[in-house]
Amino acid sequence: MKYLLCGINAKYIHSNLAVYCLKAFAEKEGPKTASYILKEYTINHYVDDILQDIYEEKADVVIFSCYIWNIAYVRELAEELKKVSPGTAIWVGGPEVSYEVEEFFLENPAVDLVMQGEGEETFTALVRRMEERKERDSSKERETEEGKGQDILPQSGAHGLWENIPGVAWRQAGRFFDNGTAMLMDLDRVPFVYEDFQLFEHKIIYYETSRGCPFSCSYCLSSVDKQVRFRSLEKVLPELQKFLDARVPQVKFVDRTFNCNEEHAMAIWRYIQEKDNGVTNFHFEISADLLSEKMLSFFEKMRPGLIQLEIGVQSTNPPTIDAICRHMDLPRLFENVDRVHKLGTIHQHLDLIAGLPMESYDRFKISFNELYAHKPDQLQLGFLKVLKGTCMKKNQEKYGLVYRSQPPYEVMQTGCMSYDEVIRMKGVEDMVETYYNSGQYSSVLSYVMPHFSSPFDFFEQFSLEYRRRGCHKMNHNRMDRYRILREFLKEQPFSLPLLDELLILDMYLRENIKSRPAWAADFSSYQKEIKEMYRSRGEELFPRQWQEGVYVSKKAAGRSHVEKFSFDAERFLKEGELKKKECWCLFDYDERNPLNKNARIKTFLL
Repeated sequence: MKYLLCGINAKYIHSNLAVYCLKAFAEKEGPKTASYILKEYTINHYVDDILQDIYEEKADVVIFSCYIWNIAYVRELAEELKKVSPGTAIWVGGPEVSYEVEEFFLENPAVDLVMQGEGEETFTALVRRMEERKERDSSKERETEEGKGQDILPQSGAHGLWENIPGVAWRQAGRFFDNGTAMLMDLDRVPFVYEDFQLFEHKIIYYETSRGCPFSCSYCLSSVDKQVRFRSLEKVLPELQKFLDARVPQVKFVDRTFNCNEEHAMAIWRYIQEKDNGVTNFHFEISADLLSEKMLSFFEKMRPGLIQLEIGVQSTNPPTIDAICRHMDLPRLFENVDRVHKLGTIHQHLDLIAGLPMESYDRFKISFNELYAHKPDQLQLGFLKVLKGTCMKKNQEKYGLVYRSQPPYEVMQTGCMSYDEVIRMKGVEDMVETYYNSGQYSSVLSYVMPHFSSPFDFFEQFSLEYRRRGCHKMNHNRMDRYRILREFLKEQPFSLPLLDELLILDMYLRENIKSRPAWAADFSSYQKEIKEMYRSRGEELFPRQWQEGVYVSKKAAGRSHVEKFSFDAERFLKEGELKKKECWCLFDYDERNPLNKNARIKTFLL
């Protein structure tokens, strides 16, 4: 029989690790008579195009992996597919359907079966039963055309074919059956899914070495399964080598708290440091307060850009931290974040969640400003999502949570925060994402921030002006975004004499823009001197290219830019000090900072 596994991702660059694991495990341990097809789509595809593609495969069973970002598509696809292909069984699995299963069945009559919990063993057991039934029926010569239509959920006794398979819920003859959540499995049995890296070109590679989480955060589904299990290093290390040999750009670990076991984490960090290919970056979600002295000392040995860390702080408000059952040592967390930041070699991403219990709008400002003070490379401002199966959902009335009825179930107001404040916070989120997390305006932000009462107040005021002008209703290119920021800052009641120069510095750090803005200084009269500089000072200004014997002045000019400043730009970027010193600055785009992707710069006198 033919089984079609479908992953519907939020973006093209994403891949669905779950369906790859189901397919790999079933191919390894399931019946050889079954055939498997795996297809990935995105929520940007038209539903009709996905429907046609699935229908034309003529699969006996279609399996959907369900999450908050794709469940609306899955519901519609299941309903429409059943109309044109009533003989096709539709199975679903994933966190969005593993809870409140009976309600899901009532709302989605086209779905025949739900897999609850870890799916590899459950899916393989289902396939095995289907194949056994097909072989048995074939031997009895009972596969009539009428019979095929009736065998979507073949029956075997009072409880049907799926009796005694853990992790399965299904409907049969108007009745509902539920075998509960699947048993936890040995992760070493899950095969490595990335045998053909060409399939994942231009996509994020997701990888897991553990499942479960030791913590009990009430908003997170990982807290439901507190049994942390690890894939053995005998399996993990050779698989990491495959990533390194293929020189994939990034491997994103999906372990919920990667460093909860020091021995396991250190073994992996030692391996990727020893085998570093100079290209691959590894992303980890960690608890910064669990970083030991051994881990922090080891970070000093790592190549800049080898790893990046995502750290979920979520709130600094003690009553909120207690309400969400989160356990962390905040002083130690921030101390460790500062130590990693000081290294200047590891990208850090700090997370906040707006709309948590016991945190008002004004108290959230404090959380935001406290995180901003530690200079994360990214500050992710997200909003609480009240997910099925979590303690947060059970306590929604206690905390006055009002949230959207449809996925992603995002909070609209709480007992401490009004919807008006949530809307205002959305504007702040947009400005933080565009102007801080992009890393494209860091010089200007560090220059202007002391003139505002706090970082949050800057982003709040900017977002209000942004909306007042209607800018939030339009798409903007990068030059427009610089213009909008400049106009906002020019209207402030304080003087910013170096604003235009710092805007130019930020612009050229990222790219050699071809069209200078109207407010930029005109240096066309210096073209002759600049041309001579490229010809005569290549060894001084382009040492790497010179040593490698590839320096050509015309090529160097095409891959770099020269700009005049009234301050030492190189010193400002390294030390944050704006020292008056008229000089020229070379931007070399062949050598970039591995953390922020800024061009290498060199100041000199022309």
